[in-house]
Amino acid sequence: MRDPRVMVAVPQSRRAAMAALWGLTARLTKLLLDAREPLIGQIKLAWWRDMAAMIANDPAALPKGEPLLAELRASWAGRDGLDALVEAAEAMLLAGHDAERRAASEGFGEHLFGLSGGAEAGGKRWGLVWGAGVEEDERAAHELLRQAKAPDAPPRRLFTGNRPLLMLDRWAAAIARRDGERDLRREGLLLLRIGLVGR
Repeated sequence: MRDPRVMVAVPQSRRAAMAALWGLTARLTKLLLDAREPLIGQIKLAWWRDMAAMIANDPAALPKGEPLLAELRASWAGRDGLDALVEAAEAMLLAGHDAERRAASEGFGEHLFGLSGGAEAGGKRWGLVWGAGVEEDERAAHELLRQAKAPDAPPRRLFTGNRPLLMLDRWAAAIARRDGERDLRREGLLLLRIGLVGR
């Protein structure tokens, strides 16, 4: 998410906040990828949920020494919503069947896009591709990618004034079309085109 090709499209005034938010997204994603035992993952997510509450309600109480917390405090102090992202990550960790995985994935994408200043509905496809990336069961991951390919493209009006989220949605669509296989050259050209001309 903090790919420089996307970040350059973020207005300078919002760049620090988006870098911190997308840094939290990366941290939660890594936590899910590294979680071998759901209970350990839940404990770590509970810590981040507590930190999100402190950022919203008592940022001065945040522990020192964690660079990401310092970034979040600088640009998200007093703002609600980060806890919902953590809860969506936990829902993905605990999802036991396809319907729960789909709901958790879409929820994560919706919360992220909403916090990023866009329409929550615009984040569903990105969320499904994200979910496929953190799901260790190959069949379940392919099902999420299949679902990401199924819906029509979200209408462009959902991304009005937010080109970075349009880039992320279309990038997710390109990954889903290839069933998760990456083509870095084509993806790079896609991001460049959208970044320059908006489509």
